[in-house]
Amino acid sequence: MAKAVALVSVLCIVALAAASVAHAHQRNVFNIEGDVYCDPCRVQFHTELSKRIPGATVRLECQNEETKAVTYSVEGLTNADGHYSLRVDGDHEKDVCVVKAIKSPIAECSEPMTDVRESRIVCTNNIGMHSAVRFANPIGFMTKVGSPQCIPVLQDFFADD
Repeated sequence: MAKAVALVSVLCIVALAAASVAHAHQRNVFNIEGDVYCDPCRVQFHTELSKRIPGATVRLECQNEETKAVTYSVEGLTNADGHYSLRVDGDHEKDVCVVKAIKSPIAECSEPMTDVRESRIVCTNNIGMHSAVRFANPIGFMTKVGSPQCIPVLQDFFADD
């Protein structure tokens, strides 16, 4: 009887250890989600004329804060709604991680924005964030020439009330 109790105890300890390792690994897996859009007004922020870009290439890149060495990199494409989801493995507490808009499939809207081409994102649970999903700010591209439709939109946007 004592051997049976000892065997059950050992099996329970092994099962708990395996569950603990699996839980620790799962805590360090994140999904980064966001949108890529086209800015037809060349103002580098979202307006009512902005459209999401399906099939845009995005890259998440993490660099060590001190050495600037790239520690993690993953690329993906936006779906039909211009939305992306990137899986991140590992804890990147000592890194600066950004999602960058890399390539637009729309020739008329392929000029990289300088202000919102990338979005900084936190890839660690060690600062009190316990969700496995991180949401990045929208990033995107601009048209080569501003649309005439933007004039009334921007006048309304900047009008003093």
